[in-house]
Amino acid sequence: MLKNKVFVIILVCCIIFTEGFCFGKEKDIKLYAKSAALIDGLNGTLLYGKEENIPLSMASTTKIMTCIIALEYGDMEAQVKVSKNASKQPKVHLGMKTGEKYRLKDLMYSMMLESHNDSAVCIAESVGGSVEEFATLMNNKAKSLGLKDTYFITPNGLDAKQDGNTHQTTSLELAKIMRYCIINSTQKEEFKSIVQTKTYQFTNVEGTRTFTCTNHNSLTNMIDGVIAGKTGYTSLAGYCYVGAIESDGRIYIVALLASGWPNNKSYRWQDAIALLNYGKENFYYININTLCLPDDIKNKRVIKYRNSFMRPIESDIIIKEIYSRNNYEIVHSLSQLKVIYEI
Repeated sequence: MLKNKVFVIILVCCIIFTEGFCFGKEKDIKLYAKSAALIDGLNGTLLYGKEENIPLSMASTTKIMTCIIALEYGDMEAQVKVSKNASKQPKVHLGMKTGEKYRLKDLMYSMMLESHNDSAVCIAESVGGSVEEFATLMNNKAKSLGLKDTYFITPNGLDAKQDGNTHQTTSLELAKIMRYCIINSTQKEEFKSIVQTKTYQFTNVEGTRTFTCTNHNSLTNMIDGVIAGKTGYTSLAGYCYVGAIESDGRIYIVALLASGWPNNKSYRWQDAIALLNYGKENFYYININTLCLPDDIKNKRVIKYRNSFMRPIESDIIIKEIYSRNNYEIVHSLSQLKVIYEI
């Protein structure tokens, strides 16, 4: 009997959902937010959504895009001269004065920790040449990420309209921007370093003024594993939040738009924790690369041909290819996993 190793197997993994279920459409979470999305950080799968495709104002959550664009295109050691436009930005602001100079890196912490609007404008003017040109960089990045309902006009998230367009995003697309910042960007480590900083102190270039910035991502004081986060508020947008949390080897990204108005500032934290708990309690991972062939397949190694002149051939069965969307699959507790073997 001839023995060789030419026999192959192709493994295909798919998830068969129980009737009526699909990711992101459960109705059992009480959320205050008008729009919310929970996605898996490793592959972007939507795990839960509430009006997740409805465009809304996003306030200072805008600044995660401003930050990543500045990191990718700017020189962090560059000196930035404060323009009149930057100095007149409304609160929350650093209070910089026209003509002063600051290091770009310092302004990044001012923008991301304290959410200073004047720092965001200074960053945009330094990196893009003008607010308008910087907005073009932001919108080009959004297009490259496949975002269809996101449009940027301001680098600080102040509400604006221009040429029939509105400064807006959806909770799902906001979550995707955060995923890009922490997973896919070449500057992801620099981004995480900034947003994970608790306090940061700096001076203007002249050394005449000293500033201390404190991180306002309150979720870090409530739960462990917060990787990144950015708050936002305007009277139109309400309280907003986008954050990434790591738990038990998984990464969850939460995005919330219009999660209450004064005096309900805590709603967004309640919503964020509710979504995180939903993800932790209802989903598990299957690592496709660790799947093994069942014994009943491995033991069927003798192949007989109908042609009587050919002797039976014994062949070792090996996995040649794995067909799957990702290296692992996300499985809901109510779903069934089905593995198909094609020989």
